[in-house]
Amino acid sequence: MNPGDQLPDFKAYDQDWNEFHSNELLDSPSVIFFYPKDNTPGCVREACSFRDNIEEFTSMGARVIGISADNPETHKQFAERYLLPYTLIYDKGEIKELFSVKSSLFGIVPSRETFIFDSRGTLTHHFANQLQPNKHIAEGLKAVKALKKV
Repeated sequence: MNPGDQLPDFKAYDQDWNEFHSNELLDSPSVIFFYPKDNTPGCVREACSFRDNIEEFTSMGARVIGISADNPETHKQFAERYLLPYTLIYDKGEIKELFSVKSSLFGIVPSRETFIFDSRGTLTHHFANQLQPNKHIAEGLKAVKALKKV
């Protein structure tokens, strides 16, 4: 995906087996981050950093969503263990494909990518960095703040 592209239309299950539809993200900025796997060191750092900064995101009206291939039960355990206050989405691979998220490290590991959409569902910022999960939060905050200035 490139800046200016529209939020893909998708449906999937969250950590509580509730159906989530991407149109729920319209009318407010959204931060969607794809991460490799629940309960792995880098993903724990990234997820907890989003958790630790959630008030800053929500104070700007932004919604944070995490997406990985882990199933809802694993997502629920991950969210409860680390007190994650945002939605985790189960992706069988279709959502990753809609966002053009590729695997990294020679195609072995799912990529770590973050997408920022404005309230109209237009992609304004995309960031990919596999080895520095905390940078995704800084990039996300910077991009959401820039939306508030527009």
